[in-house]
Amino acid sequence: MDTMPPVTRPALIEHLVANALRTDGPFTLSSGVESDWYLDARQTTFDGIGARIVGESVLDRLDAVVEAVGGMTMGADPIAVATAIVAGEKGLSMKAFSIRKKPKSHGTGGRLVGPARPGMKVAILEDTTTTGSAAVEAMEVAQGEGLDVVQVVALVDRSNGRASEVFADRGIPYSAIVTPVDLGVAT
Repeated sequence: MDTMPPVTRPALIEHLVANALRTDGPFTLSSGVESDWYLDARQTTFDGIGARIVGESVLDRLDAVVEAVGGMTMGADPIAVATAIVAGEKGLSMKAFSIRKKPKSHGTGGRLVGPARPGMKVAILEDTTTTGSAAVEAMEVAQGEGLDVVQVVALVDRSNGRASEVFADRGIPYSAIVTPVDLGVAT
């Protein structure tokens, strides 16, 4: 069995470049923007070694008051679970949650899924952001459910600073772990 690579930002960048980065575009992004490159972060976040690196990297970015992490399904789901698992292995209590794209019409309904409860301090996660809109939607749903959003963390930010401005305008600290320059591509 392979040994785990060192859990560092360079290891995250290496994993993303080797497994998730595509430069054979053009690609149309969910924002509608066309790009010569595409990052399918799930190629890292759904990989056992990649997920561990992601969980460690996100945990290193979290404010100490954060009790739960999550964001829009599907991109944030594996990141949130990996972060909660890594936190648990370190003896820290961390919950993961997910925000559905639409409310469910059966069961308990709603868009918030998981053990996050009103009053909890949470971080919103996003895999790759171009505009910050998915994280804004997740933040608004979380706040509507009574969660206290204390920060937003993007695994990869290709927004050229726009996402940071969006959250600064809302008074929410924002950080990105990786940028296009780190991946060796231009925005």
